[in-house]
Amino acid sequence: MAEYTSKEEILGHIAKSGHNLDFLNEISSDFNDWMLVVCYYASYHIALALILTKGYFSKNHDATLCVLIRHFYTKGISKDEIELLNRFDMQDILFYVQSKQEREKASYSTRIKFNQKDVDDVRLKTILFINKVKSMILDEM
Repeated sequence: MAEYTSKEEILGHIAKSGHNLDFLNEISSDFNDWMLVVCYYASYHIALALILTKGYFSKNHDATLCVLIRHFYTKGISKDEIELLNRFDMQDILFYVQSKQEREKASYSTRIKFNQKDVDDVRLKTILFINKVKSMILDEM
């Protein structure tokens, strides 16, 4: 993971996240395993945009999670970061982890169908997570 900051790259990850959400709306519920995969990657791209605001770039899912935890859920932080944390909390971190776990099940298991209620729940949480993080980023730009 290298330190890196680029407004264009941040906006690119926001756009990619939105693009994934658009694709999510096109997927038939017959392919709800892929819905979970797309939900995760939409969340992953918005997370990449968020860590870029702290000067980090990652191509590793676990490293991205570590930066999220380090910079967006810690103690002994600045007043500005406290205000940001009031918007980004442990539930957001837990959702990101849950989304990653569901994506891994959908990607690596032999299961084709998942409980549609569970998929719909992940989908809704994905949309809320992306909108929240996108708002946080754009408010800071």
